[in-house]
Amino acid sequence: RARAVELHGATADNGQHILIGAYRETLRLMELVGADPARSLLRQPMHLEYPGELRIAAPALPAPLHLAWALLGARGLGWRDKFAAIRFMQAMKAARFKLPRDMSVAALLDAQRQPQRLRDYLWDALCVAALNTPAQTASAQIFLNVLRDSLAADREASDLLLPRVDLGKLFPDAAARYVARRSRDNAAVRRETPIRLIEQDPLSGRYTLHGSNAKHGPYTHVIAAVAPYHLGALLTGLPDLDSLHKALAGFAYQPIVTCYLAYPERVGLPQPMLGQAHGIMQWLFDRGQLGGPEGLLAAVISARGRHLELGHEELAARIHAEIARLVPDLPPPRWTQVITEKRATWSCTPGLYRPPSATRLPGLLLAGDYVAGDYPGTIEGAVRSGVAAAALVS
Repeated sequence: RARAVELHGATADNGQHILIGAYRETLRLMELVGADPARSLLRQPMHLEYPGELRIAAPALPAPLHLAWALLGARGLGWRDKFAAIRFMQAMKAARFKLPRDMSVAALLDAQRQPQRLRDYLWDALCVAALNTPAQTASAQIFLNVLRDSLAADREASDLLLPRVDLGKLFPDAAARYVARRSRDNAAVRRETPIRLIEQDPLSGRYTLHGSNAKHGPYTHVIAAVAPYHLGALLTGLPDLDSLHKALAGFAYQPIVTCYLAYPERVGLPQPMLGQAHGIMQWLFDRGQLGGPEGLLAAVISARGRHLELGHEELAARIHAEIARLVPDLPPPRWTQVITEKRATWSCTPGLYRPPSATRLPGLLLAGDYVAGDYPGTIEGAVRSGVAAAALVS
């Protein structure tokens, strides 16, 4: 679901993605296949800036000093807000970032008496960015898992990693070349080969994959690494998977909208990434600072909201008006493009049951960001599940 697209002669992504230093498995695999993270990603210490409202920047200090310094030195937060944030992180650390029972992020912040301004500009913003689910309905436990591995870990874990290349070049293309170079026993990377159905031989237990015009197999193992809303159709011919189908039916989904606006080359932002707490867009990226065309900006809106009721032209016009408040003398955009991924991620709600990688059928495994794990619907969550599924193949 994270992929490159062609936009008016330029290559961009279907959505502006952010990685963080805590994405250790993603970074490990990138290095393994030759997709150099140092070249492909712009790494910078945590820097959250809402122009004229708030600025939080982590210095190059060892943990936990980097976080304490970032919060105490935050511009736009009063001392009450700063101490409340530190108190919250200390309380969660004392609890080892574990809750007796899951609840919403909003309920947790209520219980921890977090001030509204701090919630608007930090906790709620981080929640919707990481979980793609509003704080009112997002899982507090999953949110704490993210905080544990990023803000509460070593300094590099909270670094922001902004892609300098499109998502195809970031990892998948290099991974395909890596597999092809090491192919044996007729192993291959087969593109544009859709699979419609997975069938199991009742005697041998081996699997056949049914494509549009051909069959593939038989195989001793199959790892189904597709979105959960595509999985059910693939498994319709397999027995003993009622509990899995029930789990898949329990997933709801959240959208992500990305609006690209192409301005003259002179137009840029003071930082590669800026935030906005009140308005339509939530984050704004300067693609010119990230290896893309100069003057190309990407506005991101996570989760459901009133913006989904607007047509593309009106949405782009409103976002342009918001950018004009940040960029002096902003000319009209040369072109705009709105990309809406209606089911970008699953809704990360409290207590949601997520199926394990191993199914009731030997040799049939699942991989994807929705599979049981610590993380929400992210690239790192998907990568970790893939590594875990591969480890189960014997």
